Amino acid sequence: MPEKEVILTLEGLKKLETELEQLKTVKRREVAERIKQAVEFGDISENSEYEDAKNEQAFVEGRILTLEKMLRRARVIDETDIATDVVSVGSKVLIKDLEDGEEIEFTVVGSAEADPEAKKVSVESPVGRAILGQTSGQIVEVKVPAGMIQYQIMEICR
Repeated sequence: MPEKEVILTLEGLKKLETELEQLKTVKRREVAERIKQAVEFGDISENSEYEDAKNEQAFVEGRILTLEKMLRRARVIDETDIATDVVSVGSKVLIKDLEDGEEIEFTVVGSAEADPEAKKVSVESPVGRAILGQTSGQIVEVKVPAGMIQYQIMEICR
């Protein structure tokens, strides 16, 4: 089974590369130092500091592997390829909730860089799937646990 590509904006690619570099250079050294200090305390069989440091080491190494795999499969969306007439990955979109009139602006991104607090919505989320490929002015329905929500796409830009 082929590996699924990871769709990233240039900003998302840089963020993942920075995190990977930080983990490899800074965090690995910090964890190794914690393990060294914990070993100096003596018997490691009942040493919680040692156990915590080993668990953190496993997490760091797992995250490094995950990031390396994501970066190998990355397809970076070129900003000049982002259409403004149809919603695609990288589009900034303004939608309006037709029930309460609230307007919401966000960027559609690949799942690897989704961050609702930063107004980055995954293309694989219910809203992302509903608006992908749609044009300005269209009304889309999004299935949510509480039922259906209707949004109108007000604006699409880069």
